[in-house]
Amino acid sequence: MNRQQPSPMPSHRYRDIFARVPVAPVDRTWPDRRITQAPLWVPVDLRDGNQALADPMDPQRKRRFFELMVAIGYKEIEVGYPSASQTDFDFVRLLAESDLVPPDVTIVVFTPARKDLIERTVESVAGMRGDVVIHMYAATAPVWREVVLRKSRDELAQMIYAGSEEVLRLAGDSVRFQFSPEVYNLTEPDYVLELADHLTKQWDATPERPVILNLPATVEAATPNVYADQIEYMHQNLPRRDGVILSVHPHNDRGTGIACAELAVLAGAERVEGCVFGNGERTGNVDIATLALNLHAQGVDPMIDFSDIDGIRSVVEYCTRMPIHPRHPYVGELVYTAFSGTHQDAIRKGFAVQGPGAWEVPYLPIDPADVGRGYEAVVRVNSQSGKGGIAHVLESVYGIRLSPEQEREFARHVQRHTDATGREASAEELKALYEEVYGCSN
Repeated sequence: MNRQQPSPMPSHRYRDIFARVPVAPVDRTWPDRRITQAPLWVPVDLRDGNQALADPMDPQRKRRFFELMVAIGYKEIEVGYPSASQTDFDFVRLLAESDLVPPDVTIVVFTPARKDLIERTVESVAGMRGDVVIHMYAATAPVWREVVLRKSRDELAQMIYAGSEEVLRLAGDSVRFQFSPEVYNLTEPDYVLELADHLTKQWDATPERPVILNLPATVEAATPNVYADQIEYMHQNLPRRDGVILSVHPHNDRGTGIACAELAVLAGAERVEGCVFGNGERTGNVDIATLALNLHAQGVDPMIDFSDIDGIRSVVEYCTRMPIHPRHPYVGELVYTAFSGTHQDAIRKGFAVQGPGAWEVPYLPIDPADVGRGYEAVVRVNSQSGKGGIAHVLESVYGIRLSPEQEREFARHVQRHTDATGREASAEELKALYEEVYGCSN
């Protein structure tokens, strides 16, 4: 019954991931697992998110964003790329020379595997109180190696090992170490294992001082189950696994960054890098606020406080100078709002029976009050609305209760009004219409 026709788009120019990189077979266990605790969240808004802004954050905005992340409970924060700009360097120095960093918060700084840039990065964190992570990266996928860096596998490995030796020489015991093989999801798995073996040995990875191996889906290139297989393969085969924190950094090019991160956690990842509300290059980094609230909606404590979601949104919009979409999960202006009559009727009936126990209101995956939202905007009326929604607004806002017959009759008046205006009817308009039909409500 499918009458769709071939499109004129040149799809033949593209190859699926299996034609681009070996995907190692894995004895997968992730499909049968459940997420029962939050991973370590690492916001990268001040580095990865910042470099994706048309107008990068000034020092005031960077400080405000950092203070927000500390206040809501993040304990490891990537704060900048200090070798890339004086602004980033100065911000890291501000953190090192002030009392802005609580003793239980780990600071992460980002650097390429280049000697001069590593030196500048280590200089930026001198004197930093508390834990510091030097995050070194190199692009390892074949296209990046051959086209961008113009290096063979062995040549690139030698460059990475020279960088890791420089980090160790300059920073030593004063920091912990992180490595990202950029575009991990398009890199040969045996090559990543070779690099990981060398680096965890060189950096002396132990359970007491673990090395972070971060595996980015820098450009999404496959369905989330493939990324999960790639993560589980590393989880099962990494040398010195008990001395490694396995981390992921999904992007959202295919629109499945959230699913990639969740399946990666099922597959063995213990740490997730992303941005609050998902800002980032192209379609963005994975949205770690949505990930956290997905856990909350499954009965798992996200270990981050989103109880004032609108306050958090206000700060993020100020710092990034970008608006949050009204349909953005959990935080968007309209995500707890129903216009459809059938939805409104179900929500109204759900509220009527909802007690103090488990949340079971149709169409509302969480209680809006959990994130600081009121109930006044849950039902709004337009030409798609029904009698139940109209009655709910009058009752919840003004205490006006309609009989079943009045609900049916009044809904026809509201329908004519909204059809004529072509827009939403506010609670005040509904009250005025009610008084036109039935007289004063007092």
